[in-house]
Amino acid sequence: MSSKDNKARVDIYAKITDRIVAELEKGVRPWVKPWSAAHTTGRVTRPLRHNGLPYQGINTLLLWSEAVSRGFVSPTWMTFKQSIELGGHVRKGETGATVVYASRFTRTETDDRGEEVERGIPFLKAYTVFCADQIDGLPEQYYLNPAPATDPVERIAHADAFFANTGAVIRHGGNQAYFQPALDIVQMPPFESFRDAPSYYATLGHELTHWAGSEKRLDRDLSRYHKDRASRAHEELIADLGGCFLAADLGIVPELEPRPDHASYLASWLEILKNEKRFIFAAAAHAQRAVNYLHELQPADGRAREAA
Repeated sequence: MSSKDNKARVDIYAKITDRIVAELEKGVRPWVKPWSAAHTTGRVTRPLRHNGLPYQGINTLLLWSEAVSRGFVSPTWMTFKQSIELGGHVRKGETGATVVYASRFTRTETDDRGEEVERGIPFLKAYTVFCADQIDGLPEQYYLNPAPATDPVERIAHADAFFANTGAVIRHGGNQAYFQPALDIVQMPPFESFRDAPSYYATLGHELTHWAGSEKRLDRDLSRYHKDRASRAHEELIADLGGCFLAADLGIVPELEPRPDHASYLASWLEILKNEKRFIFAAAAHAQRAVNYLHELQPADGRAREAA
């Protein structure tokens, strides 16, 4: 990879991280914004591609933040070319949002012994997308208002089934929520102690993100969680993101104000983000893997319904 290409990658990481830092410095977690009062008229969803497939990982955060800051209603995003292919056109003067595509390619190199070896080279590419709200002439379905939220009882029942299907041991009692790796259990305060049902399920999603990362499952390194402040802040960011991703996937609309025991992490996240430009990318990727893992534990027919 040339030094020019490497600099471009660094600039992408820095640009996106700096934007998130600016939000955190205002006391706002940008990945929580979609649950503000203005965004509860319809079902909360992930940002969607032009073909209806949801964005994942860091792109979810970027487009959620962009939609709220600019007042967009449609969850659908597409490139300039895709809008033309669908018969639409981006209105003059509109500016797009940055999303990224991460992958790797294989390169053959010669090692110290003179033998050829295959080496995987990661790369990151940024491109621009526009919200359907910025585009005229698209097919009618791209302009439909968000569907009314489904019955809360039905939606929460679905969340109950989702968490039960994971097989996690969930115990209730006390006034703290946490995952205990030694016992492999999730401890939750009593359901009735939460201000509302969505807050309970959002907190449970946060803790199940920790649970999914245990050595028995995705094997994230949790060994220094109680020993090192930076390690703890990193893991809590993963769980915070994972809880938000799950809430969107399950149609739960909690207010998601920072928990008192997590408010102190904002300062830690800011400190790390300012020094490690790839920190948020890694955290979002880990969170996405945890959420994917929890979805994979669902019965096949349940996964089909979620994808519908």
